[in-house]
Amino acid sequence: MKSGPTYIELLGLGVRWFLGLWVGWLGLLKAWDPVLFLKAVRQYGLIDTPWVLNATAILLPWLEVFSALLLLLGIAVRGTAWLLAGMLVGFTVLVGWHGWQLHVAHQMPFCAIRFDCGCGTGEIHLCTKLAENAVLIGSALWLGTGRAGQLWSVRYHLVRSCVST
Repeated sequence: MKSGPTYIELLGLGVRWFLGLWVGWLGLLKAWDPVLFLKAVRQYGLIDTPWVLNATAILLPWLEVFSALLLLLGIAVRGTAWLLAGMLVGFTVLVGWHGWQLHVAHQMPFCAIRFDCGCGTGEIHLCTKLAENAVLIGSALWLGTGRAGQLWSVRYHLVRSCVST
């Protein structure tokens, strides 16, 4: 006889929903104003081709929203978590590098740097954003291991019901 969900299962569900809601909300903010997001992407200087810039500004936010929906519903949790972890690591490296360039150019303390990183929340303090992203990356990696996030998960529920019949 199985008792209620364990603490780890509940924590995994909370982390999965938190990550899904956070990424989904930020994705929607960017999708609602693709021109602002385009300007933020352009500041990093990685993409020069106009159509690639436009495609990035239009498609990336919707990829985030779609990934968030998958997490919230519990579909392909591990793969989605790994995808988000990869996106977050790349974004964090870009933010850190851009912050370092601003630090050197303006001779300001690293953690005093503020700029619009393109995440959808406007201007941020660099060190706060790096710490926030570290938590998000850690959450995504934990979900990606498959040790958590299975509670109330559509994908895992379907697998269990097919196996038991």
